[in-house]
Amino acid sequence: MGDRIAIVTDSCSGLTEEQGRARGVFVVPMPFYLDDALYYEGVSITAEAFYARLRAGCRVSTSQPAPGDVAAVWDRVLQDHDQIVYIPMTSALSGSCMTAATLAEDYGGRVLVADNKAISLVQRQAAEEAAALRDRGCSAREIKARLEGNAGRNRVYLGVDSLRYLRQGGRISSANAMIGTALQIKPVLTIDPAGIHAYCKARGRKQMLERMIEAVRQDLSEHFAGRKVSMYIAYAGSPEQGLAWQQQVQQAFPEHAVGADRLPLVIACHTGPDVYGMGFVEDLPLEG
Repeated sequence: MGDRIAIVTDSCSGLTEEQGRARGVFVVPMPFYLDDALYYEGVSITAEAFYARLRAGCRVSTSQPAPGDVAAVWDRVLQDHDQIVYIPMTSALSGSCMTAATLAEDYGGRVLVADNKAISLVQRQAAEEAAALRDRGCSAREIKARLEGNAGRNRVYLGVDSLRYLRQGGRISSANAMIGTALQIKPVLTIDPAGIHAYCKARGRKQMLERMIEAVRQDLSEHFAGRKVSMYIAYAGSPEQGLAWQQQVQQAFPEHAVGADRLPLVIACHTGPDVYGMGFVEDLPLEG
């Protein structure tokens, strides 16, 4: 039957353990701290409780998973599989990818770490693509090469409603946060293989959402013209906010089916609630 290959990712993909099982993917939960208490995404706190704590003003910080926690998942999975393709969050935003690569050296080639340069729904799609390639009979090395070779075939934008959490994480100064809040400045960020960058500034939420739609429309016409893509939105906050944002994007791009999901909580730790994201991934055939 060939080697039994397991696909493993982390919860920065937005996948919970239950969702991962339905897709044939194992998930390493990412840790974060609320008022110095340790939580694991998708395990020890719900999204509703998390956002309630953020709105109540609790302190929040993140950490990469402990090597022992990652190794524990790998060891459990390898009891029933020959090899693992591990897809962590992008190395541009966390040291967890390098830590995993170092840890994998002790597994004698049974664990291959694929740096797809992705996070959130792009990382999730990479994990699902890896599972599909596995099911088509690709080897672990072929899957790793395919994922890393396709890194960057996407665009992601995040509109941040509050500057408080960017200031708290040291992304901007306190003075800039105060000025931005007074002027209703909403930064739009973009995520690419090199990391997170400022894309533009908008005045108010309405303009912020419009700027993201304009950015994606420009990307599709200039850099991805004629290519088939999967489009999605992400949100931090209530499902009602997410639905309204999905409907707005769907109306702007009626030729695309627009998927939707909440942002991973680890990302929301840095951006706060009421964050809006959108982007797309180029669809490539599984063959070749």
